[in-house]
Amino acid sequence: MSPRTPRFRGVVPPIVTPLTTEGEVDAASLERLVEFLIEAGVDALFALGSSGESAFLTDSRRDRALEVVIGTAAGRVPVLAGCIETTTPRVIERAEIAAKLGADAVVVTPPFYARVHPVEVDRHFRAVKAAVEVPLLAYDVPVSVHTKLTVEQTLALAADGVIDGLKDSSGDDVGFRQVVLGAAGMPGFSALTGHEVVVDAMMLAGADGAVPGLANVDPHGYVRLLRACAEARWADARAEQDRLARLFRIVEAASPDSAGGSTRGVGAFKTALALRKVIDRPAVAAPMRELTAEETRTVAARLEEAGLL
Repeated sequence: MSPRTPRFRGVVPPIVTPLTTEGEVDAASLERLVEFLIEAGVDALFALGSSGESAFLTDSRRDRALEVVIGTAAGRVPVLAGCIETTTPRVIERAEIAAKLGADAVVVTPPFYARVHPVEVDRHFRAVKAAVEVPLLAYDVPVSVHTKLTVEQTLALAADGVIDGLKDSSGDDVGFRQVVLGAAGMPGFSALTGHEVVVDAMMLAGADGAVPGLANVDPHGYVRLLRACAEARWADARAEQDRLARLFRIVEAASPDSAGGSTRGVGAFKTALALRKVIDRPAVAAPMRELTAEETRTVAARLEEAGLL
């Protein structure tokens, strides 16, 4: 476990954004989901991340989703707000809105679409930090933004007080461990893994917490897992992680012939939540599609295997 005193730790679900059939934010379902997660014992919420379909939502829908999450959480747990945009001015605008709405931190990727140099990535994070007073976490997700944050750059930004943590969805577990080692003497820095199926290993390596999309579906399982890690009950942690790894196969339900990675992940999570009657419907933003009846039956079977139906 980490020797630091991180600002954010534990289970931090990247909360999905329930939608109506018209694509508007389903506020009632989102409120129920927030309550479901908080009652399960999660430590914080990450709104408007990849699982929250931030890239698919209009600005007004992003604002509405964040208002609902922050209002429903009502200070019981911190709310981290994804400010995921293509360029620095657009990120700053989103970060200022998030801070005004009451977010406890903002989560920011490197710029994307525009091809950027590492010096420009550095300038980007420093500009965002200068514009807002809430903590800033870097979001390393090269599969989506096509820029990988290096260990050296991450630690340099942390040492200068520019970033207050890292949400790592890079799949580079070696690099993540090097960040954990390098940040050992940085009080307040939060090293969070987004790797659903190896959380136990990342916690053993010194992570402070996890941001797994699957925690929308089974927050209780991830709370048990993190508790076992905190108490050094590693056999129990492995058993819970193995169960969650089997459950994670719900993302394989949608056919890769007609569904991309976002549909397969977010679509499966929303389908599972609808089956669990936490949200009203598994609607997703265009151009994604809902799972078919056959695919939904596959998700239901996985939920039954995990003891969730």
